[in-house]
Parts: sequence; structure tokens; C-alpha cells
Amino acid sequence: MPLYEHVKRQIAEAILIGELPPGTVLPGEVALADQYGVAVGTMRRALADLTAGGMLMRRRKTGTVVTGRASQHGLSFFFQYFRLLAEDGTLLHSEAEVLSVATHRATTTEAALFAIPENELLLDLHRIRHVDRVPVLHSRISLVAGRVPGFPRKTTAVPALIYRHLLEAYGIRIAAVREKLTAELATREDRKLLDLSAPNAVLVINEEAYDQAGTLAILSQHRATTAHHYYSNEIR
Repeated sequence: MPLYEHVKRQIAEAILIGELPPGTVLPGEVALADQYGVAVGTMRRALADLTAGGMLMRRRKTGTVVTGRASQHGLSFFFQYFRLLAEDGTLLHSEAEVLSVATHRATTTEAALFAIPENELLLDLHRIRHVDRVPVLHSRISLVAGRVPGFPRKTTAVPALIYRHLLEAYGIRIAAVREKLTAELATREDRKLLDLSAPNAVLVINEEAYDQAGTLAILSQHRATTAHHYYSNEIR
């Protein structure tokens, strides 16, 4: 991707995971350019795009400030990471907790999807996300173990942003995502992890994420409660 897009994504991710909370005043363009190792013009373009998208705002005398809100357009990079918004449209800063890291042998269906031999080893992550310490979504995520050698096996070592880790550690860039959305009655596991009463419903997102070569890189299922927020996506 263009360098300014790479810088924009890094800053956006820092905002979305709470490293740069709302109200944070960013350093000047020259200082930021030096911090990210890019030209001032590159940084200026990245900041302009983030401002146009609503994640930043410019204030006289104060400088560039993190808003904590964003318009729906121009957020395709955001939706790759977390697609739940508060009822008023505010970006939700979620914290991911990995519950387990395990492996299993690919089934016939999984092998066909990943274009691998049947019984090849898959790496499985079970993760839950909290917003303001309230559980809102849990996910089961599978990757081909042989494509990600050295991927952390300790739950506390798994990176919060898997897409970025795949790019930086393995050169795997997620280029396309296909999702199927359904609503189901919450299972016993859903109710336990998401603190739901019975009966209740959950939003189920079956996700296939493809790399730059069109190969399936990640197969996931996300199960979310939408009692106080909503799922959002865009078509461009």
C-alpha cells in the first residue's frame, strides 16, 4: 500500500485500541513525521485522511486532536478489526483476551477452503472482547499452522491485532473478507461468556479472510451480543 496509507493505518489502530484515547493532542506534523520515519508530506496526507474520516479534528491553537468518533465512510480499515459501534455511533475501544490456543487436524471441508491437504494442522484461537469490561463478543479463529511458524502459543503472547501481526511477521496481507451474518439463540457457552440470560439471541458472523494472492488465510466465527451496540459495515 502507499506509504501514507501505512502510516494512516498505524495511527488509526492506535486510536481504535485505545493507545490514543479521545482528547489526545498529537504532536506537530514534523515531530510525527520524525516519529514514524516518513516525510512531512506523507504524514500530512495521512492526517488529512484521518481528519476527513472523523477520527481526528484540527483545532486552532491546540493542534490535531483525537475525536473518539468517526463518520461511517472511509472506515474500511477500521471494520477489518472491530465492527461493533455504540448506539450513538461512537467507536468502541475493545480489549481482546485470548482464552485458549490449540491445534486440530483440518477436516475435509476446512482443507478444501484453505487449499491444503486433509488432516494438515490448523492453529485455533478462542478469544473474547470486552468493552468497558463488559463481554460483547467471542471468536473462534483458525489459521494454517504451517503458514505461521512461531506464532505465539501462550494466550498472553497472542497479538491483539492479528491482521497486522500476519503482515509484519509473515508478509500476509488481508486483502478481502467475506462474511455471512445470521441470528441464533445463544448457546450455553454464549450465555456463560457473554453474561446473557436464557433465552437470548446472538449475532453470528462467519468470516473468511483472504490474502493478497486470494488464498484463505483466516477462518473465523464471531458470536456477539448487540444489546447496547450495533454491527456496521460498508460497501464500496
